[in-house]
Formats: sequence, C-alpha cells, structure tokens
Amino acid sequence: MPNSEFARLFFLQFVTLLVACRALGWVAKRVGQPQVVAEMIAGILLGPSLFGLLFPDAQAALFPKASMTPLYVISQLGLVLYMFLVGTELEMALVRGRLGSAASIAAAGTALPLALGALLSIWLAQAGGFFGPGLSTWQAGLYVGAAMSVTAFPVLARIIQERGIDRTSIGAISLAAGAIDDVLAWCLLAAVLASVDSDPGIALRALLGGAAFVLVAFFVLRPLFALVGKRVDRMGAIDGTGMALVLLGATSSAWFTETIGIHAVFGAFVFGLVMPRGLLIQELTRTLLPMTIYVVIPLFFVYSGLNTRINLITSPSAWALTGLIVLIASFGKTVACSLAARFAGHTTRDSLAIGVLMNARGLMELVVLNIGLERGLITPTFFTMMVVMAIVTTVTAGPLFDLIYRPAPAVSPLGTKEAVS
Repeated sequence: MPNSEFARLFFLQFVTLLVACRALGWVAKRVGQPQVVAEMIAGILLGPSLFGLLFPDAQAALFPKASMTPLYVISQLGLVLYMFLVGTELEMALVRGRLGSAASIAAAGTALPLALGALLSIWLAQAGGFFGPGLSTWQAGLYVGAAMSVTAFPVLARIIQERGIDRTSIGAISLAAGAIDDVLAWCLLAAVLASVDSDPGIALRALLGGAAFVLVAFFVLRPLFALVGKRVDRMGAIDGTGMALVLLGATSSAWFTETIGIHAVFGAFVFGLVMPRGLLIQELTRTLLPMTIYVVIPLFFVYSGLNTRINLITSPSAWALTGLIVLIASFGKTVACSLAARFAGHTTRDSLAIGVLMNARGLMELVVLNIGLERGLITPTFFTMMVVMAIVTTVTAGPLFDLIYRPAPAVSPLGTKEAVS
C-alpha cells in the first residue's frame, strides 16, 4: 500500500475513532462514568466484536491488516506519553506521608489477587487454550496474578477528584495505595517478561538493567531535570528546549527498558516519577495531556479493540468462566484491600469504599493484557475474557463507591435533616 494511501486511511480511522469516542463519552458522562470507559468500549465496538460482525467488509476495509503496524507504532507512542504523564501525577510525598497504611493495603491488594490468579491459572493451564505454548504454570500464575492485581491509577484519581474527596483521608489513602499497587504490579510483570525466554542471560539483563535504570532515574535524571524545572520556574513557562529535553528523556527511557526486555511503558512511567513537581508538571499537563488523551491514546483502544473478539466467548461455559474471572478479580481486590484498610484503623464504611476504588482497572489493565498478547503469553480467547473483566470492574467502581459512601443525613439544630459528607 503506497504511503499516501496509508496516510489517507489513517485519517479516516482517526475520524471514525474520534466520533465514536466523543459520542460514547457523552453517554458515559450522563451515567456517571469516566471518559476512559467510553474509549475502552469504543475500541471494542469498532473491532470484530460488533462492527466486524455486522459489516465485515467495511470493517476489513477500514482496518486492513496492512494498517496494523503503523497503527500499533502510533498507539505505542501515545501509550508511552500517557504512562509518562501518569508517573508525573503520582505524588511521592503523598505515599511517604501515609506509607504504612497505604503499603499494607497495596500489599494485600497484590497478594490475594496473585494467589487467586495463580490457582486459576493452574486450572486454566490444565484445560488448555488460554496461555502460550512456551509458558510454564508458574509464569502463567505470575502473569495472571499481576493482571488481576493492577489498579487503574488514572481512573482511580479521576473518580476521587470527581467525588471531591481528593483532600480527604480516604482519597489520599486510596491514591497512595493505588500508586504503590501499580509499582508492585509492574514489578511482577517485569519478572514474568524477564523469565519467558529460556536464556538466563536475557532474564538477567532485564532484571539488572531494570534495577540500574531505576537507580539512574532517581539519582541522575532526577537532579538533572530538577535544573530543567528551575529553568521553567524562572521563565514562567516551558519553551521548546525544555519540551524537547523532556520528550527526549521519556522516549529514551522507553527505548532503554524496551531494549533490555521489560517494556517501554515501564521506562516512561519511572521517568515520569522523577520529574520535579511544580510548574514543569503543570506545563507538561497543559501541553501534552490534551493531545495524548484526545488524539493519540484512543488509537491504543482501537488496537486493543481489534484484538478483542467477543465472538470467541460463545458457549455458556465460556461466559461462565468469564464471570468467574470477574468474580475472582473483584473478590480478591476488594476484600483484600478492605480488610487491610480495616486493620489499619479505618472505619468499615471507609474500608469498603477503599476496596471498591482499588478494584478499578481501566487502561492499566489493557496495557498489561496487550503486553501479554503481544509477547504470546496469552491467547486471544483469554485476552478477550480479561478485557471483559477490565471493563466490568472499571464501570462498577464509581457506582459502588457512591452506594457505599453516600453522604449520611445529620440532624441540624432546627431538627431538620441535612446531608453531610
């Protein structure tokens, strides 16, 4: 296909996606769901699950196989930028201030899903048809555990902000626990990716290279980019040089971690963590976030949707298994985090609310699943089942939180009831 045809097709794909995301986003907003839910569903609807089922010829013409490579590359660029911005949103001071309580919640929210995922993977491995041929049982268990232990920090932050509890104890604890939880999940995923190849040198390179990168990021890149932050503070805005340096750092970090065998998003995420807080982050959010969210990241959802085929879940037993996956993931995450929060001294109401919030998975789950599908760790059938789980847990997080954390009525001095938060 000539380059001009690739460009013309790409613009048509993008227009179609943008219209679908905005239309579904309008619906999502009116039912109390974040935009990311609309984008997840839009990607699936544009794939073979609906569009390809109803209009196979049109879907094949709009998304031919020849266009998958450039679509994948652009979606990965958007993913790298997005994960970098997610890293910049994590306030390390927030984690340090509530380290004990947040760490216990995050550890519980990782341990129980990991154990349940490992048990589920043993059964699935024996049944066959869910994991790649070269994946051992323990690798499958570690991967499923990592996938089930993920918390969608961006979705979590958006729910907390929209509910106006970002400056409350429950909001701060949930954000801190979500941050630690995602770091633990990425470490588990890195361990799986480092072990899938039989060459121990490759695994050693990934583990040692990843550890070295984290040290360099915190002890070399952080002080260097602190100078960039001071320069932005003096100028009152970020200029072309500052933006180029930041983008160079983000993409170089992504390239390095991809090269050592972990994944590009890990490097971008860690680089975002070491960015100096202040005006620099505000400028990056102002300039990069709209383009990333509204222009580039939706392409990732299209690519995910094209790999999601609901028609692979056809039999009642397959749907029963999908429901079981949703139940196991939700039970492991919600119960573990709620109990840990209760033992940490929070009220029963607050503990349940924290557990429900931590169960949201969203985009982070799709990242983990796409990595697994791309590396041959899971089959398209299991990928689709896990995507359904990601959507269900993301969609239900907000409404369940509202149900649990509904303001309680209080009696005013005049004897009338008033809602208090």
